[in-house]
Amino acid sequence: MYNWAKALLVSLLIYSSLVQASPYPDAWQDIGRPATADELEAWDIDVRPDFTGLPEGAGSVAQGEGLWLDKCASCHGDFGDSNEVFSPIVLGNITPEDIASGRVAALTDSAVVRTTLMKVATLSTIWDYINRAMPWNAPKSLQTDEVYALTAYLLNLGYIVDDDFVLSNDNIHAVQAMMPNRYGMTTDHGLWSAAGRPDVVGSRCISDCNADTTITSFLPDYAMNAHGNLRDQMRDYGPFPGIQTAPEANVISAPVPTSTAPDALLLANGCSGCHQQAGPLLGPSFDDIMAKYKNQDATDYLRTKIKNGGSGVWGTMAMPPMPHVDEEALLAISQWLVAGR
Repeated sequence: MYNWAKALLVSLLIYSSLVQASPYPDAWQDIGRPATADELEAWDIDVRPDFTGLPEGAGSVAQGEGLWLDKCASCHGDFGDSNEVFSPIVLGNITPEDIASGRVAALTDSAVVRTTLMKVATLSTIWDYINRAMPWNAPKSLQTDEVYALTAYLLNLGYIVDDDFVLSNDNIHAVQAMMPNRYGMTTDHGLWSAAGRPDVVGSRCISDCNADTTITSFLPDYAMNAHGNLRDQMRDYGPFPGIQTAPEANVISAPVPTSTAPDALLLANGCSGCHQQAGPLLGPSFDDIMAKYKNQDATDYLRTKIKNGGSGVWGTMAMPPMPHVDEEALLAISQWLVAGR
């Protein structure tokens, strides 16, 4: 046994030295480059629970209200209480006692609608998410002070800060100490540790597993596929899947025949986030729009509607303005919709 082990060890050492001494194939020598300091800085934007990574800045509740109505209310409601598209961010159910104790009592009531401010334990989570992902149609477009202002407005809606409050990197730690559910985070569950309490409790099924199965909840149509089919958002060239992220590739403006669905235009310009070909998503389907405007003199009307946004034509759900879509793309998409199937 010892001789075999010794021989195996010697073989592994020799193989390791050969691998380390072998250069990469010539074909791979000049591929890629080290990331620049600016590129690393642009990527390193996370804000941690202890506020490491939080940039300097400030924003007031009043500033946040104006930004909210302009950029956020179409999906979340004027007061963050809309349940039409996403779960409400703010909807009451937070008491002064919750803010004092750091645990939201209403979370134990199954009849209460659970909101973001009721559940989230760390204020950095709200700040970081707004900074990374909002607004939905133009993520990362907000300035640092605007993120502070929007966060302050949400805190005010939850009665955590006063109307004249100004949130900044200097006082955000103090506000964290007032978060209603700041002590609500727990590690006693199966997602944190295999020894923790499982999130799902049920009996093991060996046969006839569907016999007694009933669906107790499901996502509504508008939320079922809110971000489109991810497979359709993958490029079919190059060694890695994904969408080109170079600035010049973000908006595609090449004209396309009106008889062909401009899939690349719809995806690159953000249309597929709210619309799909058949069936409603957040907005009406392309098929429904085509049926409404087919063979009508509506190209200019649709171009204006896409660029400026609006509401009331297809229900109460507002369409945000899309000013980033250039004129060639607007014309191509509008002509395609008017041409119909």
